[in-house]
Amino acid sequence: MTPRKAESGRIAQVLPAPQSEVGPVPGGGPASSGPALEIRGIHKWFGPVHANDDVTLTIEAGTLHGVLGENGAGKSTLMKILSGYVSADAGAVVLGGRQLALASPRDAVAAGIGMLHQDPLVFLPFSVLDNFLVGSPGRLRVDRSAGARVLADLAARFGFDFDPDAPARALTVGERQQLEIVRLLHLGVRILILDEPTTGISAIQRVKLFDALRSLAAEGMSVIFVSHKLDEVEELCRRVSVLRRGRLVGEAAMPCPTDELVEMMFGRVLTRAERPRVEIGDQVLRLDDVTFRDRELTMPDLSLTVHEGEVIGLAGLEGSGQRSLLRACAGLLGVEEGRLSVGDEDLTGHPYRDFLDAGVHFLPAGRLEEGLVAGLSISEHVVLAGGSKRFVVDWKAAREEADRRIERFSIKGEPTSTADSLSGGNQQRLLLALAPQHVRLLLLEHPTRGLDVESAAWVWSELLGRRAAGTAIVFSSADLDELLRYSDRILVFFAGRVLKALEARETSSEELGHLIGGMELR
Repeated sequence: MTPRKAESGRIAQVLPAPQSEVGPVPGGGPASSGPALEIRGIHKWFGPVHANDDVTLTIEAGTLHGVLGENGAGKSTLMKILSGYVSADAGAVVLGGRQLALASPRDAVAAGIGMLHQDPLVFLPFSVLDNFLVGSPGRLRVDRSAGARVLADLAARFGFDFDPDAPARALTVGERQQLEIVRLLHLGVRILILDEPTTGISAIQRVKLFDALRSLAAEGMSVIFVSHKLDEVEELCRRVSVLRRGRLVGEAAMPCPTDELVEMMFGRVLTRAERPRVEIGDQVLRLDDVTFRDRELTMPDLSLTVHEGEVIGLAGLEGSGQRSLLRACAGLLGVEEGRLSVGDEDLTGHPYRDFLDAGVHFLPAGRLEEGLVAGLSISEHVVLAGGSKRFVVDWKAAREEADRRIERFSIKGEPTSTADSLSGGNQQRLLLALAPQHVRLLLLEHPTRGLDVESAAWVWSELLGRRAAGTAIVFSSADLDELLRYSDRILVFFAGRVLKALEARETSSEELGHLIGGMELR
């Protein structure tokens, strides 16, 4: 794709390529359908794990094509191959009859293929405009004024709203997605891949995203929507392909009965287990008029009591205080005023180590960023979690223990598998496998975020098993159904305060949704 020259004679790094090459931006006139994308016999191994096993499928132009599968089914690996982040061990990617050589994301973008990752790839210290200009073709000098105009034009066409001078770190996850979409369009992408794009975004941002994707498909682009959320695929996509254990196991035109999709994903129809009632026991956690600060957020005068066998859900928009409360209860955020007790022990001002010794365990949402160590194997994680003070590590015993935990927690991996090579669901299983079996208080931040139906059900069966043994559970979630299904009580946070405490069994999703937005249901 040849960049267009500006009137001044410079190469205009910020101006999109001619429409004859990249097609019109949505909102313009109709576009002719482009070539089909063919995936032929793709194989990919990670050590003994066969992540993609002879995958063959076709993505037609001008369509929203869903790719479904449980965690670890090979969806993300296949998409990384298509977008140049990972090289296939065998097979071919063909676009319009021409086999592509995809050795890097740059090669993929040059071929018209771009990927929006679950965690958008933005440079947080850079401004919105600087992020938009990243990867623009041309020489050293960038016409920022022209770039700002193009950004504003693209944003307006989709109803997005950006301050070009704002730092990217000030954007929500949904806004970072929007920025990455317009950047990829500016680079001339005609095939857009989205990997679990609704994880961590608000309902309003989800509506904007889906509207934008429909517009792109209507203008002749191919949109590949990777998800494990059946309702979203059913709402958005025209056709769906299903992966299971690395293989393509079925395809269907939409609409398709949900049970058929579930059976293709998991090999069986899933049933929902009823949550048993558990007797509430002694006090485990008590906060008396506690005040703490987390960056720019101050949470004053918070009081809370949690008992053995109780499940407390934390609801609210991101940044409303749920994250701060969990970290304060784990000893990771200092208490400025008030008293925090675990059992009968006052732990106000105590370090994280004392909370661990008191039987408090925290599982963060950032599995690799905070909970696990990228590059370390499962065996090495077992050694670290064991807390042994021996000078020499018994690696044979560590591998045997790793094998036991892999079997006990159904982790798809080997003792030598690194944490970053595991899928999100298997990373969550590993985090639970590393947690002590008997803890007094288990704190979880978005325990099923990004997990498929079966993995999420497994996580909660494990958590409720611990609850039945007396463990108290406090968890945050953006999933209203999850909050209502598993909580005994729900605390709704708004702007750093608990807006209301609810009995979950007496609350509707409508009431909870209104409260999260800061409004009482009339």
